[in-house]
Amino acid sequence: MRQFPLNRREWLNRFGLGFGSLALADLLGRPATGATASLPLQPGSHGGALDGFHVPPRAKRVIYLFQSGGPSQLDLFDQKPLLLEKSGEQLPESVRGGQRLTGMSGNQSSIPLVGSPFQFARHGESGAWVSELLPFTAKIADQLCFVRTMHTESINHGPGVTFMQSGSQIPGRPSIGAWLDYGLGTVADDLPSFVVLITKNKSGQPLMSHLWGSGFLPPQHQAVRFRSGAEPVLYVNNPPGVTADSRRRMLDGLRQLHEYEHASTPDAEILARIANYELAFRMQASVPEVTDLSDEPESVLEMYGPDARDPGTFAANCLLARRLAERGVRFIQLYHQDWDHHGGLMEGIRRECKQTDQPAAALVQDLAQRGMLDDTLVIWGGEFGRTNYCQGLYKPGVDFGRDHHPRCFTIWMAGGGVKPGLTYGQTCEFGYNVVENGVHVHDFHATLLHLLGIDHERLTYKFQGRRYRLTDVHGSVVNELFA
Repeated sequence: MRQFPLNRREWLNRFGLGFGSLALADLLGRPATGATASLPLQPGSHGGALDGFHVPPRAKRVIYLFQSGGPSQLDLFDQKPLLLEKSGEQLPESVRGGQRLTGMSGNQSSIPLVGSPFQFARHGESGAWVSELLPFTAKIADQLCFVRTMHTESINHGPGVTFMQSGSQIPGRPSIGAWLDYGLGTVADDLPSFVVLITKNKSGQPLMSHLWGSGFLPPQHQAVRFRSGAEPVLYVNNPPGVTADSRRRMLDGLRQLHEYEHASTPDAEILARIANYELAFRMQASVPEVTDLSDEPESVLEMYGPDARDPGTFAANCLLARRLAERGVRFIQLYHQDWDHHGGLMEGIRRECKQTDQPAAALVQDLAQRGMLDDTLVIWGGEFGRTNYCQGLYKPGVDFGRDHHPRCFTIWMAGGGVKPGLTYGQTCEFGYNVVENGVHVHDFHATLLHLLGIDHERLTYKFQGRRYRLTDVHGSVVNELFA
């Protein structure tokens, strides 16, 4: 093969992992040649920009159960007796404080308060408030850490989901999983570090691929989406007539062509292409095994619920998430849609809780029984909450809807170093504003990275002359959430 002299860009790509690596090395206060950070990475990890952890990691992996559409915290976790008492009355201006409303309810002549029609009770030794809609979640309340004072900047779904997944309301930034893959590398040789699972046959706001994309990071850091059906990962299986040996020879030849191209045109996309082809080849054996649930004991399937036997359901995806976590996948992102209840909330939220409550609780229990919960961070939550007032006309005893509400909403976390049995933060008696211990999205991201051993201010990538990070220029770690 012809040898080409190395230009500056190629030298950086080959030996310094690009300009982003130099920026990272500079920010870490170490030479770009790869001096070790304070703590070595866990055994088996490779390919990451970081040489070591910034702080001792509490979690090795994340399973994020994202509930797209904005679940109503007022009907699930944040009990408000006064709100129920004042149902039908107008939202006081002193509570609203001039805060903006969406176009869907901002033109209403009346903004009537409406309390939850569902019963709440305290559960476990922690006494956490949980709605009757979540009986399985209620049983594991002492294992959960509830954050009732999440707040965000977006009032619409697209920017809101994008913000939760990437730290920016504008598409194009790397997602959480991409940042982790870039910083920490992979553990499994035959599976991707970042996997996405989406509940099948759901409606609601669309989920776009930028939510799990790599943004300006090298493309190999984006997620691989697993689907239900005969081909869980598209284009991995060999077509009819192609054997494993012939595929291997083809990839060897293709790799030589890519390396030749890279010698003259040192583009990171070429290296990413080589890496992706090689991973796909190794996944031909691993994907069928990990997605085949037939070896799961009947007791485990029953724990996740009847839908666990139906690939692509939320229950089956939760079980698959545990199997992926066992095999070294670092970030497993589940998406479940249809929480956007502008009308028909009473029927709609019952339906979504029935589909998600038992599997989510089972996942936490399953991980605990296998000794994996301590180092696996499980997250449940959406992009924002719902209003304390009725969208449209209020009629006592009649089904109703709630609008988007970015000012406060609830998520829960389990395992991975967070404090079990904790309910953190307080909202006002109307459930409209945070009054104590607010947690912004940037704070949430900073805390998540810290649990994985990363200082959010020190994981950066230089793009178009600026050092970017998941938390942008914001974010504070919420140490009170740690066990």
